[in-house]
Amino acid sequence: MNITAKIPDALYQQVEALAKRENISIEQLVTIALSAQVSAWMTKDYIEEKAERGSWDKFQQVLKKVHDVEPEPDDRL
Repeated sequence: MNITAKIPDALYQQVEALAKRENISIEQLVTIALSAQVSAWMTKDYIEEKAERGSWDKFQQVLKKVHDVEPEPDDRL
């Protein structure tokens, strides 16, 4: 499928330079970038849907079951 889009010259120049630097075509770079952004939007939507089904009260109940202990030495900040 082909898509035609108008983008600012400055953005095109950045895309062109990045594609050259990464030794890939502009088409490949745009496909990768678009795929990454669509994935991020879909992940955001998925998390929001999960959050709507969640319950803060149930979360607090589960946390109350966790023992209050110091973390292992390797887990400390």
